[in-house]
Amino acid sequence: MNRWVVRGVIICSMAGLPALVWGQDESVDKAREALSKQEGDEDSAKQLEEVFQSAEKNYSLQKEGTHALTYSFDYSYTGDQRLDLEITDGSVRNLDIVPSATHSFTNAFSYDYGLLDNLTIGTRVPLVVKYDTQDELEVYDFGDISFTARWQPAAYVPGKMSTTLFASLTSKTGVSPYEIDIKRQLSTGSGYYTVSGGASVSKVLDPVVLYGSVSASYNRPEDGLEQVRGARLLTKVEPGFGLSASMGFAYSLSYDISLSVSGQISYSDETQLTFSDGSEAVAQDQMTGFLSFSLGTRVSDTTIVNTSLGIGLTEDAPDFSIGLSLPINISGLRE
Repeated sequence: MNRWVVRGVIICSMAGLPALVWGQDESVDKAREALSKQEGDEDSAKQLEEVFQSAEKNYSLQKEGTHALTYSFDYSYTGDQRLDLEITDGSVRNLDIVPSATHSFTNAFSYDYGLLDNLTIGTRVPLVVKYDTQDELEVYDFGDISFTARWQPAAYVPGKMSTTLFASLTSKTGVSPYEIDIKRQLSTGSGYYTVSGGASVSKVLDPVVLYGSVSASYNRPEDGLEQVRGARLLTKVEPGFGLSASMGFAYSLSYDISLSVSGQISYSDETQLTFSDGSEAVAQDQMTGFLSFSLGTRVSDTTIVNTSLGIGLTEDAPDFSIGLSLPINISGLRE
């Protein structure tokens, strides 16, 4: 049984959902930086706020002219049951329920550059490995490369809510699910371009940082396809729009360790498929929920390693995911 999933931009640091999630990731990183003791810090709320400010205007994005390179590894597992049904002359000849599982491994490199103190641009390049235990299929290829921009309209003010606006473009560089032999191959991308935008907010309440975000996405229709689906030829795909929202908090367990808990829900509108004979099929709209736990551990004065565990709350979400991310310090990269 084929299940069609059209995902919007999910704003959570979860790995296996390609996705993506710029607004909340930025809020979580900012929370960890704020709640982790730096050299010379004092044990007070005032010093916590001073992480966000300097003598002049301070923004929580990359400083103008500075760079940041991050590596992340994500594993997600999706289990399912497939119905193997054979009907001959109106009678059921064979009925079997076959368990299946899909394992996804994503290695991603993210690069950010500060155009201005309050404007950061970046890109994310994922390398995807997928394995299907039922059909014994596997694929090693690039995922969908994405580009993003984040802008803070106002400088951070201690005790006040901070707002960041973001926009992203996700390419279709991954292996498209609409251009493969679905019986012999797996995909690593969505198969279409996606443009999304939204806003994230955060507020420091020592020793907690609260954050949340909302976003909307538009998925560009793909025409000129020639994919065999049973006895028909798929020629066009019209993905629906996506909406998502998330909220969570980061709590300082110590000056070297912080815990983040967040949840998000995303809605994907129905997808319409058009075939060469003029017939159409519609994949119903879907609601996806996910709960994520993340632990930030300071291993040096300048390095924080983040580990995460995600749990799917709905049928269409992965059963669970595990993630790891850390900054890469390259000599000469930072100015």
